[in-house]
Amino acid sequence: MTWLITGGAGYIGAHVARAMLDAGERVAVLDDLSAGVAGRLPKECPLVRGSVQDRELLDRTFAELDVTGVVHLAAKKQVGESVEKPLLYYRENVHGLTVLLEAVVAARIRSFLFSSSAAVYGMPDVDLVTEETPCLPMNPYGETKLAGEWLVRATGAAHGISTACLRYFNVAGAAAPQLADTGIFNIIPMMFDRLTRGESPRVFGDDYATPDGTCVRDYIHIEDLATAHLAAARRLAERPGTGDLTLNVGTGRGVSVREMADLIAEVTGHHEPAPVVAPRRPGDPARVVASNERIAKELGWAPAHDVRGMVTSAWEGWCHHHPEARRR
Repeated sequence: MTWLITGGAGYIGAHVARAMLDAGERVAVLDDLSAGVAGRLPKECPLVRGSVQDRELLDRTFAELDVTGVVHLAAKKQVGESVEKPLLYYRENVHGLTVLLEAVVAARIRSFLFSSSAAVYGMPDVDLVTEETPCLPMNPYGETKLAGEWLVRATGAAHGISTACLRYFNVAGAAAPQLADTGIFNIIPMMFDRLTRGESPRVFGDDYATPDGTCVRDYIHIEDLATAHLAAARRLAERPGTGDLTLNVGTGRGVSVREMADLIAEVTGHHEPAPVVAPRRPGDPARVVASNERIAKELGWAPAHDVRGMVTSAWEGWCHHHPEARRR
């Protein structure tokens, strides 16, 4: 069986590709390299450069590489950008998925794994978010992920394709420094960036209804997310045409922004300048923490890394790309 990973040269995609290759799976990658980096992939992994919106390329790739399953990660994923450019996000994330699924159906591929997001839940007012928690996305990015889930499930049911949708929470860390996330869109790299420049990390709001007043989130190590993809892909391959799985991928443990800032200071040695409190960001829920009971039951999966290990590996990756960070 050959798995094609779309977006496989990206931060998450490269980790998924390596985890699957290390486990003995046959893997190829399709990536337009708009955000991906070819050097993240092992030499033995075929890379096809192109877009999931290119139907001709998809048909040719499926045939030439004898693709029997797809892991779809290619997508635009910046929440703020999605608010500014909703048409771009719907075109890339929904139209692109439509074209890809049309090619999957035509090629009679029987396994399809969709990379979704906890953004589908919006602002859940619960201690633990289960897969039955109502989906009320608050931005175009989350909307496109929810629409993607609907499209994947409907296509699978209509054409006998086994499908899975993985809703993952806050991803960070790196399996190796060269695979680290180079974007500055999430809390950990945002704090690294400000500390590297000698600026105070920002805590957005300290008056939430949480133990220390700051937002609480579920942080998942990228290596754990990759093994979740591997487990889900293998389930689909074992049971082709048998229906859909929708699963949270998280640790079930919440960490506040204040706790994260303290841990980052400890791991990096950058205790100064101290964090400063900034105004709340619109739409930030007080607490978003996953229930991972279903994925444990369905796939036997459980996270193997703790938050300290995640931050430590993220810092090693940050310093690999920003050597000046250690010298401050």
